[in-house]
Amino acid sequence: MAVSAQPKPLALPLPGGSLGATVRVHPMRCGEILIPPRALDPPTGPAVGLRVGLTTRRSRWTWIPVPAFLVEHPTAGRLLIDTGFHASVQVDARTSLGRRQAWMLPARQAPGESAPEQLRARGVEPDEIAVVVMTHLHNDHVSGAAQFPRATFVVDAEEWQAASNGGFAEGYRHEHFDLPCDWRTIDYDGAAPHAGFDRTLDLFGDGSVRLLSTRGHTRGHQSVLLALKGRELLLTADAAYTRRAIDEHLVPIFVFGGADRYRESLSRIRDFARRTPGAVVVPGHDARLWPQLEPAYS
Repeated sequence: MAVSAQPKPLALPLPGGSLGATVRVHPMRCGEILIPPRALDPPTGPAVGLRVGLTTRRSRWTWIPVPAFLVEHPTAGRLLIDTGFHASVQVDARTSLGRRQAWMLPARQAPGESAPEQLRARGVEPDEIAVVVMTHLHNDHVSGAAQFPRATFVVDAEEWQAASNGGFAEGYRHEHFDLPCDWRTIDYDGAAPHAGFDRTLDLFGDGSVRLLSTRGHTRGHQSVLLALKGRELLLTADAAYTRRAIDEHLVPIFVFGGADRYRESLSRIRDFARRTPGAVVVPGHDARLWPQLEPAYS
């Protein structure tokens, strides 16, 4: 099925940046996904699919968090990193995710967990979100996009192409992003290196929000590096599912953009974490780490 939405190239930096700006970041758990044992740190060798637990009873599978992040910039305003699940998942995951996806990897969202509900609980109306940075376009990251129709959505041009040409087998559902929203694409060709990452873009031109090309999980996956007061916060998204994956260089079974690229991105994340021990590193779906996160970082 063709995608009717036609994104436009994004001119950077976006307006609103200010010299020396730092941000405040609010982690928000916007639902959970049920995954088989060892899916995020699979063994090697033949019949991996069997040994990660795909045939294990689902009572032994594990719920992992689906995050989104509210970022407050002192002069550029508020933005989101990903959107989490749509609020309809609270009633029936199939409504948003489709029958096949909801059966293969069951999802749930508690009342009050959708991104708009959590924003309102923090005194922020969803229409105040001017920018949404998409790490990639898999359903657990973009399912809630329709809840922010006035926002500008920022996505890697390679990711848009992969998602538009892909489907269920690649982890995409066109209904999540084929929307009359302001979709804008960025191109990492010629992007500058920073903090050990070879291709990075400065969203506001002030160093407060940097986008990092971390291809591998998908063709156009990106992570986000945020400037706090006296330290940095790295949101790896699905370039690293857990802290253990970073420390032990573990590649999950969910790789759609090339295992070699995934390993390269994971190596850069691991090197950053080792060189910058004071930084806060938040992996994409770490069930053990999530309860330890602070309500907000600044």
